[in-house]
Order: sequence, then structure tokens, then C-alpha cells
Amino acid sequence: MRQPSAGNKARNGLAKKQRVFLFNDEKGVSKVAKTWPEIRELLGGKGAGLFDMTRAGLPVPPGFTISTEVCNEFVKAGNKIPRPAWDQVLAAMKVVEKQTGKKFGGGVKGVRPLLVSVRSGARESMPGMMETVLNVGLNDQTVEEMIAVTGNARFAWDSYRRLLMMFGSTVLGIPDEKFDEPMERMKHERGYKLDTDLTVEDLKELVAIFKQVIKDETGREFPQDVYEQLKECAMAVFRSATGHKARTYAKQMGWKSTLPTAVNVVTMIFGNMGDDSATGVAFTRDPSTGEKKMLGEYLVNAQGEDVVAGIRTPKPIEEMAKEMPKTYKEFVRICNLLEKHYKDMQDVEFTIEQGKLYMLQTRNGKRTAKAAIKIAVDMAKEKLITKEEAVRRVKPADVDFLLHPQFDEQAVKDAKHDGRLLATGVNASPGAASGMLAFDADLAERWGNEGKAVILIRPETKPDDVHGMVAAKGILTARGGATSHAAVVARQFGIPAVCGADALQINLSERTVTSNGHVLREGDWVSIDGGKGEAYVGQLPMVHPSFEEQTDLVTLLKWADEISAKNTRKAEDGKPRRGLQVWANADYPKDAQRARDYGAKGIGLCRTEHMFFEAERLPIVQRMILADNNEARQRALDELLPFQRSDFAGLFRAMTGLPVIIRLIDPPLHEFLPSQEELIREVTRYETKRHYEALGEEEYADYQNKLALLNAVNAMHEQNPMMGLRGIRLGIMIPGLIAMQVRAIFEAACDVKKEGYEPMPEVMIPLTGHVNELKRVQPELEKVAKAVMEEKGVKVKYKFGTMIEIPRAALTADEIATMAEFFSFGTNDLTQMTYGYSRDDAERSFLLKYVEEGILPDNPFQTLDRDGVGQLIKMAVQKGRATRPTLEVGICGEHGGDPRSVAFCYEAGLNYVSCSPFRVPIARLAAAHAALGIATK
Repeated sequence: MRQPSAGNKARNGLAKKQRVFLFNDEKGVSKVAKTWPEIRELLGGKGAGLFDMTRAGLPVPPGFTISTEVCNEFVKAGNKIPRPAWDQVLAAMKVVEKQTGKKFGGGVKGVRPLLVSVRSGARESMPGMMETVLNVGLNDQTVEEMIAVTGNARFAWDSYRRLLMMFGSTVLGIPDEKFDEPMERMKHERGYKLDTDLTVEDLKELVAIFKQVIKDETGREFPQDVYEQLKECAMAVFRSATGHKARTYAKQMGWKSTLPTAVNVVTMIFGNMGDDSATGVAFTRDPSTGEKKMLGEYLVNAQGEDVVAGIRTPKPIEEMAKEMPKTYKEFVRICNLLEKHYKDMQDVEFTIEQGKLYMLQTRNGKRTAKAAIKIAVDMAKEKLITKEEAVRRVKPADVDFLLHPQFDEQAVKDAKHDGRLLATGVNASPGAASGMLAFDADLAERWGNEGKAVILIRPETKPDDVHGMVAAKGILTARGGATSHAAVVARQFGIPAVCGADALQINLSERTVTSNGHVLREGDWVSIDGGKGEAYVGQLPMVHPSFEEQTDLVTLLKWADEISAKNTRKAEDGKPRRGLQVWANADYPKDAQRARDYGAKGIGLCRTEHMFFEAERLPIVQRMILADNNEARQRALDELLPFQRSDFAGLFRAMTGLPVIIRLIDPPLHEFLPSQEELIREVTRYETKRHYEALGEEEYADYQNKLALLNAVNAMHEQNPMMGLRGIRLGIMIPGLIAMQVRAIFEAACDVKKEGYEPMPEVMIPLTGHVNELKRVQPELEKVAKAVMEEKGVKVKYKFGTMIEIPRAALTADEIATMAEFFSFGTNDLTQMTYGYSRDDAERSFLLKYVEEGILPDNPFQTLDRDGVGQLIKMAVQKGRATRPTLEVGICGEHGGDPRSVAFCYEAGLNYVSCSPFRVPIARLAAAHAALGIATK
């Protein structure tokens, strides 16, 4: 075997700039990386774990890591490994040979040839997204040497066929099917069920077939030079860092780019050397539920990728206690040690070679939202981490997912009774989802982009399927377990998944699946419950889970509130501010009660106009609009008063002791009338009919009513209603309308205070653009409030403020604050007016393209625009508090539930954010993250 020269630098030791680090090279690593984050940055997550476990004295196979810096150099050099780095690889391989007593490329009589695995390892875990090749170093010579030394021909040829398959697909880009199909055909023809049924002769035949596949597909022979194998594998790993799978994963994670990866070259440990050998994957806690018990799987007489690929159904880790008791005891000891060391749930890979345990990887385990919250809370209670760290570890998206809908239990019972249970499998990733079956990832992605609900169904998923997986609502596979590729990726992205449903007979060529008497085709609907491991034919209805029953979440958010409350930060005016509170937008008592149950500290927006649309009220509202004199209008307002009073009383009872901001009517009046187009059609229909025949009495009355409505709508028609007669302008033109609302607010407040409640009304006057508008309206409304309290003989605490949603209001906030006691930023309209976008039109026509092509970094109606709208908010806060230091400030647009927008509001010194009741828990955690200085993606 030709052995390349490592060059003078390699022979004299590692080059001056160290790029390659042996697992036991603590001195070399410490020269380059001083902290754990720096070590992870240098060695990648997997390399850092191998280095750390070696340093701790755990059984790790010898090996080395080619650093992430080399990946960056590789890309810059046009996908070539720089010579200095390769020289260090050669030198490191010599050291590994000494450590193992084996020779890479063989040639030493009586000594097993050194084989290595070549594995990726980015700074942040990307399960299955980048490449791995096992058994590097096998060739026609070393396979015979392996047989001679081990006496195990089946093991040697099995390892060789695996190398050819992985090298062909991973390094050379040959489709997996080119290798899978001949192997499956052989098993079928010879009546085999499992890969382990293949004989030595079968495996030798497959090796020959796979070599020919490589030659036919690439025009080249499989390389017999082991160093050429190693180099090509390392380059394949580096290339995968910028490949399609990695890019899709990075996009789903919200990263701006893929991460450079390290390459880990590890001495092969063989789990396929017989019944005393095995390979497996385990989590130190259940990654689905967070329960403090080990969850894992292993396969006897198998190699590492067999477990995660889902090719064979593995055994639960608990069985290892009976099958290999001594090894299992040692494994549990090591897992406990790792969890205490890293202070987090660990995902470990291990291999047992002829009874000896080796640890191949440890990393913080991917987990479901429910598990993330439970593990964080439990570890804080166990004193492994602080409450602050527990809050840090849970993402707002975890809270969001935990409160997602689940299937209605009665509907599930009915589906089982009706025989619609399609299959059961491993409850791989919890959550409920319904969608149309798609049998390949490309179709799932296309349908997902079209807005269709998709369930991706596959025999088993592979890393190449990731783009379809993240586009799907759920994943269903016939093979694989809780640690399979499908399960790990699904849990990370919060996608419901059922794996290992082996009753599914999937025919990819005909695009059908048969199970439990059902035959389904592509596009048919199924429902899957990833928490129970069940799949059903058709769509099942959903229900919202109970917030109160999520005890771990309730505990975590209580800690989050404590962190927010005790934290102070310097605001725009230079003064310290307490943490950001979370309020809610609620129009009805039931919404207010839900908001309070979810932890809201007040109501930041009650939209009074929503109450006008109810069936029994709308005719009164329309009479008020159509009134041709003040007396008729006042009669209609008097009829509306009791309805409004009742609404507000319910809100005050639900939110007793907490502030309730009630916005006076905001939209233009024509919105309470039928559409102009609809009225024109109806009037035209009646007038056409009148031309031919007389209208009946009821028809004529309806015609007159429709005609009056049309005349009113025509009179109110505006070219741009958003910027027309609405808000405070409407209050000036029809003062009796908002006076009625204020009377209703204070009558309700006084009445409920007499009942023993503590109402705290805050009246918000919308759409102020000039302080003179407030000077005209606000004093008259305050007179109404005082008159009501005098009539009732009751005093309540109250405030009058305004909604800042016009740029001019932000620019003149110092003047507006002379009247307003609080500001509430209506960020939806403020964004529209600042950008000059109509939200509905922009999102329908060009906004998505703007975001996709990078013209805008985000949709400004989803995430607050810091550089434009944000600057107006900061200016208004600073100017407003310069006039009125006690000014209360918050936002009540949809941005109030967006974590990145919440972080901005914290920095800007706002008192609160207000969002929909269902987003209150998310905002509470985001507010605590802001207080802890966590950058929100």
C-alpha cells in the first residue's frame, strides 16, 4: 500500500497554526479555545463532546477533529482542503495508529487494520443534515486481513458493503435506490426478512454489485487507496455544510446561513461483530415527555446508522439490562455522569464491541416543547440549574406549540368505533395534525408552499427528505423508532410524527398505502396523533388544551414573571424602568377571563366596535347611522347604552384590580352597513323587477330600506377609509356617540364597584393626529365620567389616554402628553402609515416577494420594524415622558405577541405589551428573555 508523505511539517509535529486536534490534545485545544463556547466553535458540537468525554476519562475511541476553520478555508479554496491542514491530518492519523496499535491501510501481519468513521459536527446540532461514512479504510486487501485476524468473514464483508453504500451515496452522490434496490431484490428472491439474514456469499456478491454500481454511475472505480477514501469523505462532509439539506434546516431554524462543520475521524468500533456486539442511541430523559427516565434503542450485531435510519426496528434500551447486564450498568453510570456534567438532557450514541462499551457522541438532546419545559423545570427543582437558566432554555416557540390544538377525544373514540384507525406505531413526536398524503418530500414541499395541509408518508425518512418534512403538518413512517431520523427531526421542529407503523404497506410506485382494510392514495386525508402513535383515515376535529393543566408551564411562567418584575433597565429617557408586563386584547368577558387565566396583568385593548356587530345590536347601530336628526340619533344611542354597559361590567368583573383600556369607536361608520356592491345589486334587482311588475308590501319595504342604506353608504363613501372619518374625527363629528360609550364605561365601573369589585377603567381615544383634537374631545368626556360618578355616588380610579397610530402623533408626543395620561401604540396602523402600505393589499400582492428576495428583512406587520416604526415609538416615549414623567406606555397591535417585537418594547422602556389571550404565555416568556438579555431570533 502506498503511503503518502506527511511533509516536513507533519514529520516535525503539527504545523504552526493548528487546525487538527486529537481527542486527547487538551493542551493544543486550550491554546486556541479558552471557553466552552469557543471549544464548540472550533471543534463543532460532536468534536467538542468527544474531546470533553476523553478529558473526563470515558471510553472514547481514539481519533481527531479537523476544525471548523478548515471548513471555511475549504469553501474559500474552491472546495479543496488546504495542504497545511491535510499534512496535519496525516500526522494525526500516525498518532491514532500508535494509540490503537493498528495500521490504517493494514499490512501488519496478525493485526486488525485500522478503520475509521468520518463524521460531521457543526457548532449547533443538525441531526442527519450533514454526512457520515463508516468503515473508511476497507478495500480488497484489508477486508481479507480483517477476516484473517477476526475469523469473522460475515462481519468483514458486511462492513465492506456498508462502506460502498455510504461512500457511493454520500461522497459520490449516487441515489440510495441504486444500492437499496439490488439488496432488497436479493433479500426478496432468497426469502430473507432482515439484513442479518444475508450470508457471507450474499455479502460478497453485494460488494461486487455495489462496485459495479459506482463504476456505472460515475465512470470510476471505488478507490482502493485508503488515504484517498479519507480525503474524499472529509471533503464530502465539508460540502454538506452548504448543501440543500443543511440550507433547508438552517432556514427552518431561523439561521441566516448554514454553519461551518468540523470533521471527526474516529477509530471504528464494530457493533456488527456478533451477538456480543451492539450499537444504540439513548436520551438521558424522555425527549417526548421530559420524564426523568432513560429512553433509547439498540440493535445487536449492527452498525451505528442502522438505529437512526430506521432500517431495522430496534429494541428498547431497558432490554439491554437483561441481555448485557454488566455493560448496561456501566452505560447508565456514564449517562448520569454526562447529564450532571452538562446540566442538560443528553443524546448519546454508543457501540459495544465484543462486550466492551464505547461512547461515540454526547450532545444536548433535541426535545419536544413539552419535554423542554418539563426538563427545565425539573432540573431547576433538582438544583442542577437556576430558575433563570430554566427560563433561558425554553423558547417562546415551545410555549406556542404546547398550547396547540389536539384531537377531540370523542372524535377519536368514534373513529376507532367506525374502524377508521389506520395504523399504530411509535409516538415519536407529539401533537395532532391532519393533511393530505404525500409520498415523497418534493411533493410535500410543493403542496406545503401552496398552502395545503400535508402528511408526509414514507417507509422511513432520510436526511434528503428534510425539505418535505419541514413543509408537512405531520410525518408517518412504516419503519423506525423513537430515535430514528424522522423522530429526531420531527421533535426538533415540533412536527407531529408516528414512526414504525409496520402495518403500513407502502407502494411508492403506485402511490398507495394499505393498512387495516383501508387503501389510501396520494391526496387522501389522514389524521395522526404523534403523542399516542396513532393514525386515522380522514380529518378529526381539534380542541385547545387546558392551560391550567400544563403545570410545568404554569410554574415556568411564574418564574418568568418574577424575573421580569425584579428586573430594571434604563429606558430612552434615561430613567430606570421595571420589567415589561403582558396585557391582553379582549373584547368580551370570556376573552378577558381567559387572558387573566393565562397570566395577563391587564386589558390593553378592548375594541368597542366589535360589540356593535352582534345581531340584536346591529339594527340599532344602523338606525343611529341613518338618523336624519339629533333626536332620532340620540334615541338609538340610548338603546345601545345598556348593551355597552353590560359588556363593560363583564370586563371589569373578570379583570378586577387590573387596568382595562377601552378604545372608543375607531372604524368609519359605513363598516356597520352592508357593502356598497351588495346594496347596488339588491336595489338594482328590485328596480328591474318594478319595471315589469308591482312589488309586494314586504318587498317594497325591503326595497326602501335597501335604498336608504345605499344612499347612506354613498354619502359616507371615502376613497381611503383608513385615513378618513374615523376615530377621534368621528367623535368630533358625532360627539353623542363617544359620550354614550364613556357613560356606559363609567356606569358599569360604578355598578361593579358597588358589587365589591375593583374596576380600573382607562379610556383610549383613537387616531389622534393633533393635540387640538384631544383638547376638543377629552374635557367633554371627562365631564361625562365625573357626572356619572356623582350620580352613582361612587369614585373609581381612571385614566384618559390616546392611541398613537399616526406618525405625526409620535413626532408631537410631547404636546399630546399634555392631555393624554397614557399612550398605546397601535402598531398595525402605525406600520401602514409609516410605510405607506395597505396591509391587505401589500400582503396579497408584493410583500411576500419583498421578504423572500431580501428587500425587507421581515414582514413588518408580523415583526416590528425597529429602524423605522421603532424609531417613531422611541421618540414618542422619550418626548411624552419629558412632558409627563408618569406616562404609561404600551403597544396593542399584533406585534405584542411576537417575541422579537416584545424584546424591542422592553428596550424602548414600555410598561406593557398587549396581545391576543392565546399569545399571553408566549409574550410572558419573551418578556423574561428580554430581561435576561437573550437575543430573540
